[in-house]
Amino acid sequence: MTRRILLLGVMTAWMVARAEVQQPVLLWPAGAPGAVGVEDKDKPSLTPFLPNSSLASGSAIVVCPGGGYGGLADHEGKDYAEWLNQQGVAAFVLKYRLGSQGYRHPRMLEDAARAVRFVRSKANQWGIDAERIGIMGSSAGGHLASTLLTHFDGGDPTAADPIDRVSSRPALGILCYPVVTMGVFTHQGSRNNLLGEDPSADLIWLLSNELQVTPKTPPTFLWHTVEDTAVPIENTLQFASALRKVGVAFDLHVYEKGRHGIGLADKAPYQNVHPWAKDCVFWLKQRGFLK
Repeated sequence: MTRRILLLGVMTAWMVARAEVQQPVLLWPAGAPGAVGVEDKDKPSLTPFLPNSSLASGSAIVVCPGGGYGGLADHEGKDYAEWLNQQGVAAFVLKYRLGSQGYRHPRMLEDAARAVRFVRSKANQWGIDAERIGIMGSSAGGHLASTLLTHFDGGDPTAADPIDRVSSRPALGILCYPVVTMGVFTHQGSRNNLLGEDPSADLIWLLSNELQVTPKTPPTFLWHTVEDTAVPIENTLQFASALRKVGVAFDLHVYEKGRHGIGLADKAPYQNVHPWAKDCVFWLKQRGFLK
């Protein structure tokens, strides 16, 4: 009986903290740049998950699911969004274009940059602080997030589209067992889907994001496991080292155990998440993203 009451209490708290899930919003209603068709796969979008107003901190994070640039993993998208809502953070799950559907760089980066611009441009509508919008990604989604962290721009003040006038720079990044490099330690499937099977040396250098870090790169939370056999831990370590060299703040966590793609290691109501999630909450609070 006691256990049943406890479970009911947990579920009640979960229902109170659940997101207000809105319909996906097209990033380019009139058609995305470089689109190869007009099917759903050719239309990048954002799905807003808004926290209960009593919890809302005013911060937001764009979430890039992993999937090797060939698919989008739901547990690294929707699950992260619901967990972020529990912390009071608005989340926007990005459906970006994929290599398996005929796309290559720079289309994925265009989608991520547009996502941050879009949320920033609609900040008042969603009750969000335009200066507290971050980006998060796992595996290949971590590569996309790290690409925006190192390839953002301040917007084009002369653009006809008002969204394009807005900065794409995230306030911070969260990288979960990310692909970062296109070099020796890359995940080959992600590289092939992003760049094709015979990319130039210049393109490999440009999208090896550990080589693109500058003092303007946003603060970043990174985590990986030693046991990850899909994406070598060197991806995370090299990015952290690059941040260290230029004096950018970061929080690095390396766990001995855990397979690739573990995500939160839990499902709703997310009461037994992997320790990285609790470490990340502590860091987000330090960065002023939580109440």
